[in-house]
Amino acid sequence: MKNIKLNSLPLIAGFAALLCAPAFGSLAPVDLRSAGNFVILSKSGITDVPASAIIGNIGTSPITGAAITGIGRGEVSGQVYTVDAAGPAFRVKAPTLLTAAILDMETAYTDAAGRILPDVTELGAGNVDGMTLSPGLYKWSTPVLIPTRVTLDAQGNPNAVWIFQIAQTLHVGNGAIVTLSGGAQAKNIFWQVAGQTTLGTTSDFKGNILCKTAIAMQTGASLDGRAMAQTAVTLQMNDITQPAN
Repeated sequence: MKNIKLNSLPLIAGFAALLCAPAFGSLAPVDLRSAGNFVILSKSGITDVPASAIIGNIGTSPITGAAITGIGRGEVSGQVYTVDAAGPAFRVKAPTLLTAAILDMETAYTDAAGRILPDVTELGAGNVDGMTLSPGLYKWSTPVLIPTRVTLDAQGNPNAVWIFQIAQTLHVGNGAIVTLSGGAQAKNIFWQVAGQTTLGTTSDFKGNILCKTAIAMQTGASLDGRAMAQTAVTLQMNDITQPAN
């Protein structure tokens, strides 16, 4: 199934669409391993314009803990892990734990990027605004844009998995919403992004972001998922919640 808008098939093609749609349970989730114990994980720093509300653990490696800035004690419900004694006063020094988590994050990125035989390629020429997407493997060679909204519909299967392979950037518009329906769960959604990921002001995003470069959450954006960046994560008064495993 190539180059199709999944929520706009003519009724006459409904039966054929069912035959072509990704089979529930056929796509294995990306195994985050120890990286899954973090809601934010970064190799080159985490900066915050307070106050954010972060539910879960955060950490950076191999960069020094001094690269975690602006985050106050009351902003993180979990632990703040660093490789050394620098950083917030309430940090936990855990270089071995962080080294393993970063390696697992990189392995997860490679896994997501390496999945073959996508169910859909180049959907919407990268603009998926207003679409309802069934579970499956999606691939783009272009940037991906969500200007206002997109819906991920599991159609009653709570184990349904989405993997989005994005060769360039991911940009979520100001106030844009990713809606989950039909039993879809944020833990089963994986956004593999080779370029920068930007979540616009007051946007509401869902899923695990596996980013080769930076993740920038603009003022008031929220994330039900994980922000995992191989460079930096920047926050501005954001709500970030780690999904239940």
